[in-house]
Order: sequence, then C-alpha cells, then structure tokens
Amino acid sequence: METPSSSSMHPQSPPNLSPKTPLKSNNNNLINSYHPSPSRSIYSDRFIPSRSSSNFALFNLPLTPHSSSTKQDSSNSTNVYTSLLRSALFGPDYCGPPVTPEKNVVGVNGRGLKRPNCNIFRYKTETNQPLHSLSPFRFDDQLSGVSLSPVKPPKKRKVPRSPYKVLDAPALQDDFYLNLVDWSSQNVLAVGLGSCVYLWHASSSKVVQLCDLGIDGDVSSVGWAQRGTHLAIGTSNGKVQLWDASQSKRIRTMEGHRLRVGALAWSSSQLSSGSRDKSILQRDIRAQEDYVSKLSGHKSEVCGLKWSYDSRELASGGNDNRLFVWNNHSTQPVLKYCEHTAAVKAIAWSPHVHGLLASGGGTADRCIRFWNTTTNTHLSCMDTGSQVCNLVWSKNANELVSTHGYSQNQIILWRYPTMSKIATLTGHTYRVLYLAISPDGQTIVTGAGDETLRFWNVFPSPRSQNTESEIGASSLGRTHIR
Repeated sequence: METPSSSSMHPQSPPNLSPKTPLKSNNNNLINSYHPSPSRSIYSDRFIPSRSSSNFALFNLPLTPHSSSTKQDSSNSTNVYTSLLRSALFGPDYCGPPVTPEKNVVGVNGRGLKRPNCNIFRYKTETNQPLHSLSPFRFDDQLSGVSLSPVKPPKKRKVPRSPYKVLDAPALQDDFYLNLVDWSSQNVLAVGLGSCVYLWHASSSKVVQLCDLGIDGDVSSVGWAQRGTHLAIGTSNGKVQLWDASQSKRIRTMEGHRLRVGALAWSSSQLSSGSRDKSILQRDIRAQEDYVSKLSGHKSEVCGLKWSYDSRELASGGNDNRLFVWNNHSTQPVLKYCEHTAAVKAIAWSPHVHGLLASGGGTADRCIRFWNTTTNTHLSCMDTGSQVCNLVWSKNANELVSTHGYSQNQIILWRYPTMSKIATLTGHTYRVLYLAISPDGQTIVTGAGDETLRFWNVFPSPRSQNTESEIGASSLGRTHIR
C-alpha cells in the first residue's frame, strides 16, 4: 500500500488505491493552495511497501478479517504485523516496552487486548537459546528438515608419546659438537657411525653402507644438498668429502680446515663448513678451488650452522657462547648475539616468518632464545631446564621441537609464540644430540649416545595432504642400521 506524504495530503484523506496520475500545475498559487482530491493519487519519493498480500499463515497466527472500512483494515493489518514482527524478533514471551495509551491496544476481531508493560532487557533465566532463535524469521526444524547443532570446538591434536620405529646405531658418538644425522629431500637418512656413513631408505627400510673413510678418520658431520643426491661428509682430519649417493661414488675431496669439521650447511650450490679451528669456509662445488672465502669471528669451535630459507643469511653458533649472523658479501659477522652463557649448537630459522631465528644454549645456559634478524632485536627467552642440543621448526605449523641433554634427555614440542608445551617425549637414556626432520615435515628422527635412532610422529600434515606419511606404521619395530 502506497502512503502519500503528509505534507501534501489532507490529514483526513483515506488511502487511495486508484491508478496514479501525474500532478501538473502551471500556477504557483494554485500549487500552494492545492488540496488533492481523495480520488487522486500523488507520486512521492518515499516508497512504503504494501503488506496486504503478506502470508501470515506461515506464522500460525490469525489474520485480521476484511471489513468495509479501508482505514480500519489498514490499522488492523499494521498492528498484527507489528505484533508478529516483535514476536519473531524477541520471542513469543516478549511483552514489549511501556506503550502510550494510543498504542497499548491491538485490534483483533474488533476487541481491545491490553498489553502488560515490561522491560525489554529484563533479566531472564532462559538465556541459553539456539543460535537460529536470533533470526527475524523462526523456522520449525521438523518442517525445514535441518537440525542445527552447536559448533564443536576443534579437537586437540594428539601426539604419540612413543617412537613408531627404533634403529640400533652402534658406535653413534656421544659428542655434543658433532652433527651425524641428516634426512634428504629424497627421503633417505644419512648416519655417521665411526668411520662409516650408512644410508637408510625410508620408503623401503633398506640400509646400505655408502662409504668407509678408513685412514681419512672418523665421520664428524653429514649434510645433504637441498635437492638431489649429493651428500657432504665432514671428517675428523679437517677434510670435506662430496659423494653422489645415487651412484655410491665420491666426487671430490675439499681441504682448508686444520681440525675436525663438525658442522655443514647447504645453500643451493654453496656449501659452508664449520670447524674446531674456529673458522667457517664457504665453498662453491662448481669451482675448482676448495673454498671461495673464509669467515672469521668465533673464538672457539664452530658447532652449529644454518642457512636461512631465502639463502641470504647464515647463522653460526660456537663453543664461545656466541651466535653470529653473516651475509653473502661479508667475511665478518653482520650481527652478533652474546646473551647465551654456554655453547650454541641448536640453531633453526623459521619457515613461516622472515628473519625469525631460534637458538639454544648448552648445559650452563639451557635457554631457547628468539631473534629478529631483520630488526636486530631479541624477542624472547625460554628456560627449558636442560641442555639444548637441537632445534627444528615444523614446515606445516607454527611449532618447533627441541631436544635436550643434561639432565632429562627429553624431546619437547612447543607452540610458538606462546612457547606452551604440546608434548614431552622420553625414551632416550643419553643426551639427545642429533635431530633431523623428514621431507614431508611430519616426522623427526633423534639420535643419542645410547646408540639408537628413534622416529617420532610429532608435527601435523599439510592442510592439502590427506594421506598418511609413507614412513608411518608400515615400518614398526626395532632393527639394526648395520
């Protein structure tokens, strides 16, 4: 029903339902003194919809019967609609705000029904209403065929407290400064045992011996190239050997260090090696020279090396309790962090936040610290209560794992940045000195002086991955790596 503007209609004019005709006038006086005829409709820029055709039967409420008076029909229809809308919005028990004498009567069949006055926000004990009760239209669940249940909170992820596989690793050294375990992008685990390097193929659980250094000394570090099958092996006599694992063939031997090489880190075709001689050598395996530059700064053995994910920054940790950050163009550290009070072996760059670096200190320190190398700021510190031996970030979630030595020999899964513990894993009887992560980012392997390698499912799978890791339950049990 279209209602004319009150400024241009007689106050007593009833609504007109006759066809509209344009209003024309050539005389301003006539316009000012004009009183429209009840038989004519006037156009206005205000549109009020007609509700005379509304189907109130959907709400199971009686409709107002037609009467001879158009004005009474309109008033009754409006009052019923108002009552219906209030009931739909606020519930059938809603009484409405205090009303004026002109509005406290609702006409139904010509009778006046008094409304009691009540407060809209009065306290009610029935506060637990379903979510769909807030809708302006109420639906019967049985009629709609839809059952609305409350939203369930996400399930807490369960982390298995036991390793799903254990490998015996005889002669795995109990030396904090070495790095003897690494997992390749091709799903092959390399382990240095004495003077030999063994490869464990995760897809088939097959173990092969890659090499025996013999007179070249014992293995002090292993490191896979980011892609392909090249494996770098650091030795106790200061040499670095490069092997093609797919052909079990040594490609070259690179010199330059005077003492053992305990840390290796790859960045594309560039290989960094850290030694007990306090130096870091940058090597390009495509060049004929054994190394292209030498980084000096540490005052004691270099035991931790990690390249950032964008290959722009190299973090190094040493037995001098220092954490340094280097770039590709300087032979001196661009950032120096001296807050740790023990050797820094545990180093890990976050794959989620650019420039976020985590580091862990030894027995006299026991802390995990976080740094922003972009702004050169110390973000936070967590005292773990035990020697921090290794750190690794999850590729699929904002979580990280730390392995520990004296005195609890545990593995802790943390949620960052709150550093709340998700799980604490135990099983090793010696310091958990070695740590590597599977290429799918779900599984970690830990090694200790108890001469065992233990495999744990700790991290969640990627959101797009619906299948289980191929390294999973099919390889349960305990076997020998040699």
